[in-house]
Amino acid sequence: MTSHGLYEGLTNYGDQEFARYLRRSFSHSTGRSPELLDKPVVGIATSTSDFNNCHRAQPELVESVKRGVLAAGGLPMEFPTVSLGEGFLSPTAMMFRNLMAMDVEEMVRAQPMDAVVLVGGCDKTVPAQLMGAFSAGRPAIQLVTGPMTTGRYHGERMGACTDCRRFWARFRAGEISREEITEVERSLATTAGTCAVMGTASTMACLAEALGMAVPGSATAPAVHADRLRIGEATGQAAMELVRSGRTPADIVSPASVRNALRVLLAIGGSTNALIHLTAMAGRLGLTIAPKELNEISDSTPTLIALKPTGEHYMEDFHASGGVPALLHTLRDTLELDALTVTGQTLGELLEGPPPWSDPQVVRPRHDPIRPRGGLVWLTGSLAPQGALIKRSAADPSLFEKTGRAVVFTSLEDLAARIDDPNLDVEPEDILVLRNAGPVASGMPEAGYLPIPAKLAARGVRDMIRLSDARMSGTAYGTIVLHVTPEAAVGGPLALVRDGDLISLSVRGARLDLLVDEDELARRRAALPAAEPRFERGYRRLFQDHVLQADHGCDFDFCVPDPKPMP
Repeated sequence: MTSHGLYEGLTNYGDQEFARYLRRSFSHSTGRSPELLDKPVVGIATSTSDFNNCHRAQPELVESVKRGVLAAGGLPMEFPTVSLGEGFLSPTAMMFRNLMAMDVEEMVRAQPMDAVVLVGGCDKTVPAQLMGAFSAGRPAIQLVTGPMTTGRYHGERMGACTDCRRFWARFRAGEISREEITEVERSLATTAGTCAVMGTASTMACLAEALGMAVPGSATAPAVHADRLRIGEATGQAAMELVRSGRTPADIVSPASVRNALRVLLAIGGSTNALIHLTAMAGRLGLTIAPKELNEISDSTPTLIALKPTGEHYMEDFHASGGVPALLHTLRDTLELDALTVTGQTLGELLEGPPPWSDPQVVRPRHDPIRPRGGLVWLTGSLAPQGALIKRSAADPSLFEKTGRAVVFTSLEDLAARIDDPNLDVEPEDILVLRNAGPVASGMPEAGYLPIPAKLAARGVRDMIRLSDARMSGTAYGTIVLHVTPEAAVGGPLALVRDGDLISLSVRGARLDLLVDEDELARRRAALPAAEPRFERGYRRLFQDHVLQADHGCDFDFCVPDPKPMP
């Protein structure tokens, strides 16, 4: 009796033959031939939405996947899932990443398919899809939607969203007018696709390829490029190969491939968000990422990709310069080449041929890096016992070893109300502190990019140390410490910081410390009010009650198997 394709996981009516008969009857109503209905099924998880501008070109991309599946002898079956439009979700898309992961996991498990193609791109989408697929345990392959191409403003090439932050900072400083910022606004995002810089979406696309979960060369092609459609066809064909081999993500994603992904993350100067997402993805397979290991890989990996916000180039330039395969060839002797990929080949086998042509100004050679070390450093110390993160590749090195006075904002609302107050007691040497912006408090929004206070921006200050339990967009830049864990809302030391306290940052020592004596901290802790639930019902209450801290990827506690340390 056939148990694959459309007959996988029959609906339970208490009569299996009736269930097969009924499913065939309903399937005939789709107009597909009986012969096609007997083929292996490749599900195509789509995330198109009018609230997700990044995925505007996804319907055409899905059609290319279907061509690849049909050409390889399969039956493509498209189905929708939750869609996460980064700029259209309140309070933050991060809160709904786990919801999408649950949606993907359950729909892949519940519907009849022999493999699944995961189509998405916008920031939290790729990790959500991979988290769900990793837990579902079916053969799976990722297809990203691709980045935007750049726009133009008065002859200057621009792309969302590093440039949007740069121009907004100039507007806040009074350097450009309301009319000019409105014109800039219409020039930043001019095509379908994800942000054109090395933000979270681009970073996760590169990591999906580095993990072996996407076809080689698929991370960087712009959404509107013909290469993106050819990659879609190739992905459909690769999905059919997965059907035949039966390889699941657990067969592909290993400790070696996670370490390779970490090295790529550091070499590209990737988003700080990626560490949370990669931790959550690996966690679904019982794998953990240790702070010491991240810092060791960071210290031995130069930053090689000169894309904004670390360099001056864009994703379309990276694609024209050989994309991720060019970078992997450059890093070849530092990678674990026995890691398997969705193609069935190891990474080493994929890199046996000559490297693609590459522009050394975009993909820098090892002897001429942008920076000699990787982009991220995991900090620990008395202010962050379980960790915090700084993106040193987008920060000011002159601020890396510094002790400063804390200027504290107790919430996002407090920040909005006081950051531009002309009477705010703040100087450039101070450290801006935001608390109650972590996962339990508010879903962990991208609020870590605290604006420079207006009174300092008007004096020409462009950077200062800022720290919080929030996240930061991968498109942002500055000397910013993020993901301070435990967060303030669960009683972490961040909850105890007061205006005027001294805080010490040492990137060299990977330390973040609050310089207040223990007796005083104990008195402050005893005076903390009891935490109260912010949400009363539904998914938001589920999130608040079960979300883990940043060092565990902000996944749900009930979705993570027992961890297996990476050998």
